Order: sequence, then C-alpha cells, then structure tokens
Amino acid sequence: MPDYGAFAQARAAAPIAGAIRRVDLHGAEKLVALTFDLCETSGEVAGYDGAVFDTLRAKQVPATIFAGGHWATTHAGRIGEIARDPLFELGNHTWSHANLRLADPAKLAREVLAPEAALAPARAAAAQCRRADAASPRSTDIRSAPARSTLFRFPFGACNANAMAAVNGAGMMAIQWDVSSGDPSPLMSADAIVQATLAGVRPGSIVLMHANGRGYHTGSALPRVIDALRAKGYRLVTVSELLAAGTPVVTETCYDARPGDTDRYDTWGRKPARSVSSWPTSSPMPTAAPETTGSVIARRPISTEGPPATKH
Repeated sequence: MPDYGAFAQARAAAPIAGAIRRVDLHGAEKLVALTFDLCETSGEVAGYDGAVFDTLRAKQVPATIFAGGHWATTHAGRIGEIARDPLFELGNHTWSHANLRLADPAKLAREVLAPEAALAPARAAAAQCRRADAASPRSTDIRSAPARSTLFRFPFGACNANAMAAVNGAGMMAIQWDVSSGDPSPLMSADAIVQATLAGVRPGSIVLMHANGRGYHTGSALPRVIDALRAKGYRLVTVSELLAAGTPVVTETCYDARPGDTDRYDTWGRKPARSVSSWPTSSPMPTAAPETTGSVIARRPISTEGPPATKH
C-alpha cells in the first residue's frame, strides 16, 4: 500500500453530501452516464476488459471509471492509459473493495485515501501529456481535470454515516447508480444486460457496469447498449458532466435498488474469508480474471428520493 500521508491533509468538503443516485436534468436534452468499476481485493489480481475500453474508444463514448487503489497498483500500465485518455474521468473505488460499513476509523482512512496515492502517478503523467495535447477535441475538459478524485463509489453500494462522512470530508461526492446492468452475475447474458439496462434508463440516469473481468458479458453487450441509447436520443456523458446539467438526486443512505438491500454484506463481511467462487453474484463484486486485449493510448441544489417502486 502506498504512503497516503500527503492526502490526509485537510481538504474542502464535498459540495454535495449523501449518495447521488441520478440527476434531475434542467434542460430537454436526454443525458445518461455510463460508469465502470475496476475493483480488486488485496488477495487477488483482477482483470482488465479490453473489449469494454475498445468499444468506448471506437464509439467515442465518454465514461466515468471508478478504480480501486489495489487494481491501479497491479495494473499500472492500464491505469496510465485510462488516465491519459480524454474520454474518461477517474473516480475512487476504495483500496481493496472493502465494506466500509464495517471499517474502523483507521481502515476508513486507508481505504479512502490510499487510492489517491495509487492514482497520483498516473494523474501526474496524464496531466503532462494532456498539456501537450491542446488539439484534443475535449482539451477544455482535459485542462480542468482535477489532480485528485472528486467522485467516489462505495463497494457493494453499501455505506453508513461514518463512511459517508469520511468520503465527503475527503472532498469526494458519493456516486451510486439508479440502473444496474447486472453484469457481475455469470447468469446475465449479453441479451439480459442490454434488456436490463435499457429498461431502467431514463434521462439523468447513472448506469453501473464493470470492466475488471467481473462483468462476464459486458464487452458483448456494451456496443448494443450504446447504439440503442443513441437511437433513443440519449447523449452519453461523464458523471461530472451529468451533475453539471441538473440537480443531483440524493439519498441519506446507500443501496442498490431499495434501502436496506445491501445490509446482507455486513453479515458476509464478518465471516471467515471465502473464495472468489463463493461470493454472491447478485451484486457488484470483484473476481480474479485474465486480462483481455485492449488498445493502448499513445499519448449545487439537491433533490431527495424515496425508495423506488421498482428496481432500476
């Protein structure tokens, strides 16, 4: 684990407290944000889904990538490529995909701040590269990219008041989702992922997917999801762009589809360590997976939301 002492210094609190699930858009344009988790526990080396990134680049789709610190350390070359690519913005996904509801203050600090230290070299190299790339079509976004994460995603979609305070106090907004693709389950075919995603999306949605090999059929489903959303008149943007286009819908607690549905991970987290194959597959989790081939880059106000009537 890298030394994160420099990132423990006081920082302005996040501008929005609580769990951001989606955005109520102010204009008529239909926007949606695709997000991808790169998670990895301390005892494994997870994968890199090259098909996901190749599709995003080929179709020029902006996306928000939530990277775990451990994943970034074991995939230093890949995180560098992602950081340099102007299509993507990076968010923090803890150090080791821990359930922060069960973390004491010391572990909370490690899980929240160590990823910033792990991502710092990639961010610094990317900033230097970006300054030399003034001709990029997204050069304005590139120059204003933050040196530290402003966005954070809780593992399992689970948090409590202490965990939320630690994240917001470190200057990061907690980004949940209102649409889960269901891709961590090997039982979800590409057809099922496409159907689940399109059925849940509405203007202002934040979609959860995975790019660490845990999304078993994400690479096959993603081109169809993108084409279908564009055919329906959606423009795909990063989470930061989505937040700037409306009023975030915020809840006090974190959940997947309805309040309380992530509580089961508290019981799981207190049991002895289990093998990857025994992890639940109905909710976001990392797994060991081989790296797949991918292209290399050479260079406000708040709405509140109650429990949804149906799963998004």
